[in-house]
Amino acid sequence: MTRRAALREAAHWAMREDDAVLAERPPQAAGDVQAVLDDPALGEALNAVAAIGRLSDDEVRAMRDRRRRALGTGVAAVLVGAVGIGTWQSGLFEPGVPVVQHIETKRGEQRTVALADGSKIQLDGATSIDVTMDGRSRSVALQRGEAYFDIAHEEQRPFTVRAGAATTRVLGTAFSIDLSQRSVKLAVYRGKVRFGGADGGKDGVVVPAGWRSSYSGGTVVPPVRFDTRQQDWRQAWVDTDDMVLGELVEALNRRGGRLIAPPPPSLARLPLSGRFKLDDAEELLGAMGEVYGFRVARERDQLRLIAGGEGDAKPSSE
Repeated sequence: MTRRAALREAAHWAMREDDAVLAERPPQAAGDVQAVLDDPALGEALNAVAAIGRLSDDEVRAMRDRRRRALGTGVAAVLVGAVGIGTWQSGLFEPGVPVVQHIETKRGEQRTVALADGSKIQLDGATSIDVTMDGRSRSVALQRGEAYFDIAHEEQRPFTVRAGAATTRVLGTAFSIDLSQRSVKLAVYRGKVRFGGADGGKDGVVVPAGWRSSYSGGTVVPPVRFDTRQQDWRQAWVDTDDMVLGELVEALNRRGGRLIAPPPPSLARLPLSGRFKLDDAEELLGAMGEVYGFRVARERDQLRLIAGGEGDAKPSSE
């Protein structure tokens, strides 16, 4: 058997997921496969994939060739050619270092991503997450925005979401997390989650399906019921109960269109109530302004909220 064929056989053996493989004797080249997994160049390739989305096989080969010349071995380049970079992304191998993937959306863009464990995450616009997985744990850091998580159940590998100072721990469930400047909001659609501070300590609460909660200032708000059948941000609807105007502006800015300037503090803290469609920010804010005593002004490519009694701003022509 040629060297290339031996590596190909070992790679395919490593990718098998049936129980019988556990009782089989590893192929002769299995040690070389493990050496590749331990090669720091693999971490470089995975980090690059996370940073720019996906490297071509040629780009990965070039990266590995540089490492090969330094180490004096051709195993890494041959293996990448045999099984392709998609194998690393799919999670069929479990490298010694965690696999980290950065995903973000622009304003007005919604995106659903499938993870290697079968979980799915739907991101709202202007949302950023970092996904980290290894053989023992799964975690997501929500840096900004809002996301809906549909998590595959793995008893031995819990899934953790960190957003601001709040931590959500699950095994297999579906829930939504909204990270705003004021708080972290959680809504559970299936199963149950543990929700609390970053250390998951005594301040945490168990939130079951059909309940929602929020975390702010080191305190978890007692969960309250909501209707999981109602449409939410994924269908361009928002329930503003326990929401202030500043948070609504953040949600609207994720949708795209004219950017809304941060409202003055007196308006940003204004509590809201009701369900609203998010399709037309200017129309929605104009209607709300008639009720809450503010108006909406156009300034170049932005919208600005003006509290009642403030001097009129002269809008620019479009």
